[in-house]
This record gives sequence, structure tokens and C-alpha cells, in this order.
Amino acid sequence: MTDYTTQMDAARQGIVTPQMKIVAEKEHYDAEALRELIAKGEAIIPCNRNHKSLSPSGVGAKLKTKINVNLGVSRDWKDVDMEYEKVRSAVEMGAEAIMDLSSYGDTRSFRRKLTAECPAMIGTVPIYDAVVYYHKALGKITSEEWIDIVRMHAEDGVDFMTIHCGMNRATAERFKNNKRLMNIVSRGGSIMFAWMEMTGKENPFYEHFDEILDICREYDITLSLGDACRPGCLADATDTAQIEELITLGELTKRAWAKDVQVMIEGPGHMPLNQIAANMEIQKTLCHGAPFYVLGPIVTDVAPGYDHITSAIGGAIAATAGASFLCYVTPAEHLRLPNAADVREGIVAAKIAAHAADIAKGVPGAAEWDYKMSEARKCLDWEEMFRLSMDPEKARRYRAEAKPEKEDTCSMCGNFCAVKNTNRILDGEIVTIFDE
Repeated sequence: MTDYTTQMDAARQGIVTPQMKIVAEKEHYDAEALRELIAKGEAIIPCNRNHKSLSPSGVGAKLKTKINVNLGVSRDWKDVDMEYEKVRSAVEMGAEAIMDLSSYGDTRSFRRKLTAECPAMIGTVPIYDAVVYYHKALGKITSEEWIDIVRMHAEDGVDFMTIHCGMNRATAERFKNNKRLMNIVSRGGSIMFAWMEMTGKENPFYEHFDEILDICREYDITLSLGDACRPGCLADATDTAQIEELITLGELTKRAWAKDVQVMIEGPGHMPLNQIAANMEIQKTLCHGAPFYVLGPIVTDVAPGYDHITSAIGGAIAATAGASFLCYVTPAEHLRLPNAADVREGIVAAKIAAHAADIAKGVPGAAEWDYKMSEARKCLDWEEMFRLSMDPEKARRYRAEAKPEKEDTCSMCGNFCAVKNTNRILDGEIVTIFDE
């Protein structure tokens, strides 16, 4: 038995847990400094006691920017084996978290398999699962049944849960009185809004928040406070509903911390470039420095099929300005469930955004990776370049698809290679280019 209930409880007692030591080593960060961040709520280590296969990761603005991968079966895509393959691929590519958004079939078996075998952090959205599990009309689900699903997910070993508790009746009224172009685009948010409108009752996750905190404290689950009012288009960015909900999430954050429950805040969404940095500052202020988990932000609405790129642009800016956790977006966003190739493209795009931000933030070791790549390029060491690549398989394949005449060049420049020719001149050699 331990002398603490959660990572935050341990940190406040001055205890450096085994999980903190692992994360500090991964981050090249001082374990005591990490403990202090966790005690203040500025960093988290999502780690359910029942997730036995977990390799702990830390999330916080002063740590490496982390990547989450969404997946799961749906009524239109029931191939569980394909979802398992996506999980394996995501872990191999370095994703730190997997969010199971399954909304069809035997969701519990899939979830339990993840927490039994997957070393990445596992997240879920209990509100989706309640609709599947109870298999009855939305308006017939009781407040107690919503909470029971949270407890089930806790028992199953998930490390963080998206709980849509900021969309209470007051926020819902504010949303209705301030018309949006796209209304509510959060699946969980729309479900809870519909339930409140049909039943006339308060959001049970808000009304019974203390009960949810007790569950999280028992299993050491991190609360991911969901953004039911996140903007779904540029026209709705930073509007009344979004900010109203964020204020509520800030209040709930303090209540969670009072019970030693770790928290992160979910954020936009779709947002113009010029609003992203300001939104990160607003979140840090209203939510007291709790880690910020953003979906994108997607910076233009007109690129379906390329939203992994629109998301990476926004994600790089968001993480540079203080976000600490990026939810990947695939080329299939807004169009269909992503396949394995889409997942791979989405992960790489998100990792590029995260790494670019880490360089800008001065995260230990981030710039060193780029320095080593530059050394390999200077020496025209192709094998080392492949090894250092974010996607080695693709880099190797591209070179192989257009082999150069000479191995120390590429098919773009050949004997015109600036690196090769400058190296030779500096070594006192003759450069003739055309007759070489």
C-alpha cells in the first residue's frame, strides 16, 4: 500500500513516486522539479492503478508536447482488428495516448484489452459508452446511470476521461441566446445538451461532480474537462459559449485540485491563426495553469482531405503558446472514420507540430535532434538521415523511388549538389560538375 491516493496527493506530500521518476527520466527533467509542477497542477501523469501495462508519460507546458490518437469502432466501421492495428501502429510511431471513442458493439472488451496490453495512456469519453451500454433512448438514461458508466471506465483501467461537465443549464441557456453558425459540434456536448433539453434536468456530471471526483481519486484518474462548446468553425471561435464554459471549467478545476484529482482542460477546435495565442493565455488564466489539451486548432475550414495539415499549423502555434497535449487530426477529419494510412499521416503531422513547438519552447533535447540531422546531411550520410527521420520508412521509400546516378547525391540535384560541392571545395578538391 502507498501513503498517497493520487499523483497530486503524493506530490503535495513531497513524495516522488515511481511514475514521476520514469517521466523525469523520459523528459530529461529533474524529478523534484516535476513533483513541484504536479503539486501545483501544472503537470499531470495520467495513470489509473488498474492500467498495469502503462509506461507513464507526463503532460504539461514545460514538458515535451504529447500526442493523442483517437480511434474506435462505430456502427459504420465495425472492424475491431483494424482498430487494434491502428493502436499498434500509433504506439510504434511514438503516440503517448490512445483515446477509445468506440460507439458500437462490445465496447468494454475493446477497452479492457487496451488497458491490459497498451503501454500508452488510455482515454475514453464515458458519455458515448452510456448510450451504447444501456441500449435505450437517450432521454430515458438516468443521472445515476451516467455516473455508473464513469465508475465502470475507472474500474476498467482508463487513465483519463473526457467529462462534459462544463455544459450546465446556465451555459446551455447562454449558448441558445447567442446564436452560432455551427451550433454544438462536440459529440459528447451535443448528447448532454439534448439530454438536458429533453429531461429538463441539470447536467449530472456537473450536478454530481463531487461523486465523479471521488471515483477519480480512488483510481487516480485524470479528469479531462471536456469542451462541449468548442468552436466547430472559424466564425464561432472565441465566442460567448466557449468562454462561458471555460470559466466553469476553471471553477471545476479548483474543486478537483481540492480533492487531489489531476486535471487537464480541453480546448478548440476551429480557430483563426491570430486568435490561438490569445486563447492559450485566456485558458492559462481562467484555468489556473492546468495543462491544455487541444484538438488542432484547425486554422481554416476549407481543406477537407488535408485537415492533418490545417491542424498541425494550429497545433504548433498552440503548443508554442502554452498547450501541452495535441489531439491528432487525420486527412479523413469531417469525411469518414480514418483508415490505417490516415492514422499514420495524422500522427506524423501532429508530431511535427509538437516537435516544432518544443524547439521554440526550449524543451531539453528537442533542438539536439535537428542538430544531429543537420550533421548527417552535411556528411551526406543517408542511413543516418533515415534513422533520424520522424518517418524513416517514408524517407527511405522516397529516395528508393528515384535512385540517383551517384549514391552521394539525390535525384533532385545530382552533381549540382551544393552540400557535396562545398564539402569538396573546402577539402581542396576540384569541382567540375558536368564531366564528373
